[in-house]
Amino acid sequence: MNPNPRPAPLPDTFSLHEGELIALQVTAAHAAGFADTHFRDALADGTAAPLLVVIPAGAFEYGAAAGEDAPAQDRPRRTAQIERGFAIGVYPVTTEEFEAYARATGWRPRRELVWLSGRKPVINIRQTEARDYCNWLTQQTGHRYRLPTELEWEYAYRAGAPRAYPHGDRITPADALYNASQGFDAARPKRPRLLSRCFIRCGAMEVGKLRPNRWGLHDMPGNVWEFTASPWTRDHASPAERPLPGRPQAVVTKGGSWFDPPSDCRAAARRRRLENELDLNLGFRVVREL
Repeated sequence: MNPNPRPAPLPDTFSLHEGELIALQVTAAHAAGFADTHFRDALADGTAAPLLVVIPAGAFEYGAAAGEDAPAQDRPRRTAQIERGFAIGVYPVTTEEFEAYARATGWRPRRELVWLSGRKPVINIRQTEARDYCNWLTQQTGHRYRLPTELEWEYAYRAGAPRAYPHGDRITPADALYNASQGFDAARPKRPRLLSRCFIRCGAMEVGKLRPNRWGLHDMPGNVWEFTASPWTRDHASPAERPLPGRPQAVVTKGGSWFDPPSDCRAAARRRRLENELDLNLGFRVVREL
């Protein structure tokens, strides 16, 4: 008998159909001690932390596919393993969720900047402040919260989907909030498919209004770009960019936004932002370690 058996290989999520992906997610939730794939931690005052969903361990490919219209920064396509499952926010952090942190800590937004309300995603937040929010959740709940890495974010977005978007090579206003008057076909970028009901929406919208992906995540494509914890790289074959002394770190953001075209909503799309950058179309979502 082999005293040191090899661990079972991680499932290739690209080879699983929707039912198998959901079953994998349910199994991971049960293994982590949860009755359901969705859960919330309690804050110290008894109110609820952001809604989370369990993401199972698995293998996938990240970056733009060979036939996908994409810039060099989104390439090359590579295989990666997410060796440990995690939980991630079902939605971007909302303004009302961030305001609970603000009341508890005395944080205040700058008066000259736009500030949304309620269930709209929090905006005009630096990455450093997003990390502070995660640290506050950690202190409040006793569980470690943080920003997702670029790989974790793209893995959760794809939910086993090898193509450009969560539901194929096309995206519509039923899937994401973006700035366009026509749909986008990632496999045929020079021949976009017109959508008669597509229109330009201005400004971020309440989270959770559009179709989720197969693991139940909303607003991964569109609405607001989302900070990750990963430093910027010129492409997937290059080392991380390091700032000059005294300068802010450049980081990866993902997802596209209401201000940007549908091509920026692709799973592989990425944009360089600074850790101290503020913007009307830039927010974040949290990861909670299991």
